[in-house]
Amino acid sequence: MQAWRWEGFLDYLFNAYLLEGAAISIGLTVGSLIFGLILGIAIALMRLSGRRPLVWFAQFYCWIFRGTPLLVQLLIIYTGLPLLGIRFSVWEAALIGISLNEGAYLSEIVRAGILSVPKGQREAALAIGLRPVQVFRLVIWPQALRVIIPPLGNSVNGLLKTTSVASVISVDELLRRTQILIQERFLVLELFAVAALYYLVMTTLWEVVQRRLEKRYGRGWGSTEAMTDHR
Repeated sequence: MQAWRWEGFLDYLFNAYLLEGAAISIGLTVGSLIFGLILGIAIALMRLSGRRPLVWFAQFYCWIFRGTPLLVQLLIIYTGLPLLGIRFSVWEAALIGISLNEGAYLSEIVRAGILSVPKGQREAALAIGLRPVQVFRLVIWPQALRVIIPPLGNSVNGLLKTTSVASVISVDELLRRTQILIQERFLVLELFAVAALYYLVMTTLWEVVQRRLEKRYGRGWGSTEAMTDHR
């Protein structure tokens, strides 16, 4: 039996079925990132609120979702909750599970970014009459964003690969479609190599985007370059 068949690898290198699976993986990544970031910001603000019930809830949330495997969380949502009468489709279960998991990690990134802004910035903004919401939106968040962007970009890179876990509950993403083709064509090594190449291309393209974002938002307000641009 031939271990590697180049014709099998090349035949599926630009396969429409797998390309659609890659697009589905990207869609799941984007959806999970949006909901996870919204949730992460909310959890971070709860932890920084100083109100004990909110702080305790945020800490408990992070403890649960950072301390248990994503795979277990997905299985509980998709196969465990129906026993309690709560049912989700595979797509809903994947989006909810990955978003909840990602939100726990993103909350720490957001919290660290907010804490990096000196307290004097907030006090000065309040002193000139800005409301707390305006202080956060106009003063704290723009500065925190420079600290948040690099680790957030790394999280997106990891999230692109993490979506493959959703194949366990039969989400029709890239890895799931690869497994289906393997069962039909018996090209195990070749098809897994194609899938790995797809993931590599997606993460590489994101790294290019991430570098551009870091360059744009990472520039210091008082840097020589910023002063030159202003002139």
